[in-house]
Amino acid sequence: MPQNNTLKGNRENPELGAEEWPRSKAAKNLSPAFASLEWSPGPLGRSVSTGSRLDSEALGDQAKLVPKTEIKLYHRRWVMLFLFSAVSASNAFMWLQYGIISNIFMRFYNIDSLAIDWLAMIYLLTYIPLIMPILWLLDNRGIRDVVLVGSAFNCIGAWIKIGSVDPNMFAVTFLGQFVCSVATVFVLGIPSYLASVWFGEEEVSTACSIGVLGNQLGCAIGFLLPPILVPNVDDMDELAHHIRIMFYITAGVATTLFILVVFVFQERPKLPPTQSQATARSIPPEQYSYIASIRRLLRNRAFILLIVTYGLNVGCYYAVGTLLNRMIIMHYPGEEVNAGRIGLTIVIAGMVGSLICGVWLDRTKTYKQTTFAVYLMSLVGMIIYAATLSLGHLWVVFITAGALGFFMTGYLPLGFEFAVELTYPESEGTSSGLLNCSAQVFGIIFTICQGKIIDSFGTLAGNIFLCVFLLIGTIMTGLIKSDLRRQHANQRVKEAGPSDSRSGSLDAPSIIKEAQL
Repeated sequence: MPQNNTLKGNRENPELGAEEWPRSKAAKNLSPAFASLEWSPGPLGRSVSTGSRLDSEALGDQAKLVPKTEIKLYHRRWVMLFLFSAVSASNAFMWLQYGIISNIFMRFYNIDSLAIDWLAMIYLLTYIPLIMPILWLLDNRGIRDVVLVGSAFNCIGAWIKIGSVDPNMFAVTFLGQFVCSVATVFVLGIPSYLASVWFGEEEVSTACSIGVLGNQLGCAIGFLLPPILVPNVDDMDELAHHIRIMFYITAGVATTLFILVVFVFQERPKLPPTQSQATARSIPPEQYSYIASIRRLLRNRAFILLIVTYGLNVGCYYAVGTLLNRMIIMHYPGEEVNAGRIGLTIVIAGMVGSLICGVWLDRTKTYKQTTFAVYLMSLVGMIIYAATLSLGHLWVVFITAGALGFFMTGYLPLGFEFAVELTYPESEGTSSGLLNCSAQVFGIIFTICQGKIIDSFGTLAGNIFLCVFLLIGTIMTGLIKSDLRRQHANQRVKEAGPSDSRSGSLDAPSIIKEAQL
């Protein structure tokens, strides 16, 4: 199967000069952006990589210019986005279907709270060792294969759980949850990648937000439906019947989505949607190195700061979502259904926040300012939630939890899109994958630590623990340098005219300095 990669492209007749390209077949097949570049071997016989720190002296007259080609938006981009979002929602639902009724499953399987917490934390743990090979797979096989395999794991895990509806089958249900957690690694970092490959410059952040919304919609359903489908009844046979119905529903949905991905989901459009995406496509395969790309990302100081701050924020979100039932039941006994509704409120408010943030970014391009403001408000929301949880008024918890969700979940697409800006023209899947890896690490640490603190000192101490790390993340976010490389590349295209390609004003050194340094 041919390789598919937004950072790779095939070239024909590499020796043609700039003035010969309009007459060549390759000029029709390629999708370069603003006078996209082609490099000849350097003085020592090595190819010059776009990831290298080069200056004009290093390239000299070896930079060759390629004319602009057509870009186009396809209507089917929305089909790809919503189908992916549905797969992500299905997987996210299965992450929370145990935790929000943890007391019921603890009684059914006769297990302790830590065991039930691991049914959620396995999603976080699995991500860490698997993300790097799956990022390599994304670079070498493309988005279709990755989403297809992810939806297959999601389907298989859902069917395994059906065989676990017995008090002695906790190991089987854990196996099914583990298989579903593998699917998460394939889908969690896709939104920014899919948005860049399919969507235009003025809608890419909104598309990324909708991709994140899919995951959040699954979380919302995961908070809402399990308490309704699995009531807290005393009869174990009746309880098993309710659990079995829930598992059959999730398996049926996962199977339907897998079939749709097989027949509907596509790799990428024939023509690129933006000039920056066209430029990324034009990089020759032999001049792209996955390992070199990772190294460049890890040398990017602004991106490293973002990795840490993203992990702190989303890790807190994972801890709150995992332990929400325990926190609510501790102060409001017998309110399992309302615990689910509070979780639903968090996610619904977060979905609104995500969409608003995405639209705001597309209109203003204020990535650093918006990210900092939303991070700060996440800290404020966490403080208010911690202070009001034990007041004894459940309606207050609904309001404060909703405010927390609006900002904390709204931060998710901001982190993805800010990362793409800071790391262009590296693969969007790689940058978002590293962000999610950080989130999983902090999510495991925060969930375990907060759970222990809650058991020993109560919910207030556990939530203050999270507030401290959100404060650290807010300060670090303020230190991130706003280097919007993708925006700079698109702006260069808008400012360039046909004469720029002929005159050579858009030469290799200037473009590399704009996009790589």
